[in-house]
Amino acid sequence: MIRLLHTADWHLGAALQGWPREAEHRAVLAQMVLYAKENDVDAIIVAGDVFDSLNPSAEAQRLLYESLRAMRAACPRATIVLVAGNHDPAGRLEAPRALFEFVGVHSIGVIAREAGAFDLATHLLPIRDAAGVVGAHLLALPYPRAADLPIAREDVAGSPVVWGVRELYREAIGAARARIGAAPLVVTGHLHIAGGLESEGAERRILVGGEHAAPPDIFPADAAYVALGHLHRPQSVGRETIRYAGSLIPMSKTEIDYVHGVSIVTIDDSGRASARHAPFTRTVPHLRLPARGALALEEIEAAIVALGLDQEPPDAARPFVHLTVKVDGPSAGLKAEIDAICDRFPIRLVSLTVERPQAQSAAPMAPARLAERQPVDLFREAFEAAHGAPPSEAHLRCFNALAEED
Repeated sequence: MIRLLHTADWHLGAALQGWPREAEHRAVLAQMVLYAKENDVDAIIVAGDVFDSLNPSAEAQRLLYESLRAMRAACPRATIVLVAGNHDPAGRLEAPRALFEFVGVHSIGVIAREAGAFDLATHLLPIRDAAGVVGAHLLALPYPRAADLPIAREDVAGSPVVWGVRELYREAIGAARARIGAAPLVVTGHLHIAGGLESEGAERRILVGGEHAAPPDIFPADAAYVALGHLHRPQSVGRETIRYAGSLIPMSKTEIDYVHGVSIVTIDDSGRASARHAPFTRTVPHLRLPARGALALEEIEAAIVALGLDQEPPDAARPFVHLTVKVDGPSAGLKAEIDAICDRFPIRLVSLTVERPQAQSAAPMAPARLAERQPVDLFREAFEAAHGAPPSEAHLRCFNALAEED
């Protein structure tokens, strides 16, 4: 029997409206190490987006190295594998490979080839059980960039990008099968697989060429388990053994209600895989205020008081708040008023949504050519659309003064 810990989308170095997330990351990574130790896992798979940006900070890189050290100490014999995602600087995961391998960590940033053929020495890794017996193999593939995909023939029907992704996986899995036969095979992927649920505002549409999602049947039925990264909601797609582990922490307002965690995967002696979600305990609250609807400006302070917050928490433990307010008139100065209210409480305001009453729709008019419109009329319309009220004389004077500048 083989047991895996599947995780992804760490996004180390991420910030939320300028607020650092390191304290949250440290807390959940410590929980992950405990899960790995408690389950005596044979492998830990990080399926991409280790970092949040292509130029991660020194602090983010240090946190990665400290986390890998903790994992190795907790699971001395486990195979530990990192693959690059679309957020990751592939070179930064490739460069320390020699040092990583010295401590038994495999880091794969790009698709490797040897004399034009798929390089199994880099991508195909044995997974050994507690007795040292190879119980499965891992085909570790990073996010496929444009240069990694074969060029589609002219007679290819449908998306040439999806065809290229399918061909890449067909080649890689075929090479692996030629080497290991019918042994259990675990495959990684950092992709959007069709049918997966996105998190609005958090995940980039990543397949090259403007394409969005690949079908789940790019993974053959004989793959024991597919460890996916990219989508932040923990979920299976296509079949139970094609799974996103999800992100470690909420990366946007849409992810507040997710139960973040890792996937613990068991492959039995017959090669059949099953997975369960192991949730994290969230150490920093993420609050939607109000839970539904919107607050008037004069209701905000009472609503925050009603939360009953600790008045002197450490800065890194102050709750993140996503606030929705309703406004009937002009909103000039609204943000400053709200900031002044929030500054009196131990919270971090990270998003502000302004809701306005729906204006009665007028009969549609034929659109005018832009050349036939006056700039001041466009300004009036844009101002009223943004603020729910027409611009004042002072606003118009400012606009006219700017318009007259050379």
